[in-house]
Amino acid sequence: MTDAKPPAHLRPLRAEQVAGSSGTGRDTAGGAGAGTGAGENTGATGVGTAGVRPRGAHARLNPAAELGFSGDPSQQGDTGEAMVHAQRTWDGTLATNRLDALGVDLERQRMETKDVTVSVSLLVDGWPVDVRKSVQSVIDHTNARVLALDLGDIEGSGGVLDELADRYPDRIAVWHVTELPHWRGGTATWGECRTKLLRLDEAEVHVLMDTDIVLRGDALTPLVAAVAEGAVAAGWRGVELPEGARRGVELAEGARRQAAEPGKARALTGELMAVRRSAALGALPEDANYGRNADLELSLALHGELVVPEEPLPVARLGAHDVDADYEERESRRNYDAVLHIMGTS
Repeated sequence: MTDAKPPAHLRPLRAEQVAGSSGTGRDTAGGAGAGTGAGENTGATGVGTAGVRPRGAHARLNPAAELGFSGDPSQQGDTGEAMVHAQRTWDGTLATNRLDALGVDLERQRMETKDVTVSVSLLVDGWPVDVRKSVQSVIDHTNARVLALDLGDIEGSGGVLDELADRYPDRIAVWHVTELPHWRGGTATWGECRTKLLRLDEAEVHVLMDTDIVLRGDALTPLVAAVAEGAVAAGWRGVELPEGARRGVELAEGARRQAAEPGKARALTGELMAVRRSAALGALPEDANYGRNADLELSLALHGELVVPEEPLPVARLGAHDVDADYEERESRRNYDAVLHIMGTS
C-alpha cells in the first residue's frame, strides 16, 4: 500500500481554512414579486434595487396589522392574543427555516462527499452491549465501513462483532487478537492498535471512534466534508490547550483539556475524529499505552488545520468505560508530557 499521490477526492490541504461563513443578517438575494401573472416582474432584485413590486402594485395599507399591531401610530399595539399568536408564528417560522437550512446543508455535503471513501475504526476491549449499539449506529446512519480490532474477546465483545459482521458482511471487517489491552495488564497498547487499524485501512478518510459513543444521526458527513474541503482533520469536540501548558506549568487534569468553540481548534478529541489517512500515517503516537491525551499528541503532530463543525453533531455518549484510576492518571500524565514536549518545540 502506498500514499505517494494525494487522495483523488480530497482537496489539497490549506493553511487558512474557514470553518464557516458569516452572513450580513440581511436577505441580499432579494424576494420574488407578489404576482405571478403575465407581464409581471417576479424576479429577485436584491437589496436597494428597483422592481421589487410588480408594476401597478401599491404598498399595503396596514402591514403592521399582519404582525399583530394595530397600525395606528397613536396606539401602542395589540397586547392580546393576536400579539402572542404573531410572536409564536414568527418563532416557529424561524425554527422551521433553521431546520430546513440544516437539512439542505447536510444533503449538499452528502452530494459533495459521495465519492470520498470513509472507514470508522474501533478498538474493542469489552462492554459488548455498548459495542453493539455503537457499531449499529454507524451502520444505520452512515455509509462508512467499520474496521474493528477485538482485543481478547473480553466479556464476549468479540462474539458481538462477529455476529454483526455476519449480518453486514459488506460493511464490517473484524480482526481478533488474543492479547489483552494494556490497561488490563496485557501487551496491546492504544498506539500500536490504532496504528494497525490505520495501516489496514484503504479509505481516504479514517475515523477514530470510541465504543462508548453512539450516533443519533449522520454525524460523519459534516466531518468528512470539512476534511474534503481542505482540513487535515475534523472532530466532534475540540480542545484548546491552556497557555500554561506551553510554558510547562503543572496543570490539574481538568485544566489540561479545555473545550474549544466550533471552528478552528488547536487539538481534537479522539472519541470521534475524522482525519486524512495519508496525513495520520506517521502522526499517530505508536508508543502511547493508553488513549487519553494521546489524541492531543496526534492532533499536534498533524500538519494542517483542525476544525469542529459549526453545528452540533447528533452524537451521544453511553456509559463511562472506567479503568483503574491510578493507571489512567499515570498514562494520561505520560501522554500529556509528550504533548508539552511538542508544544515546547513548536
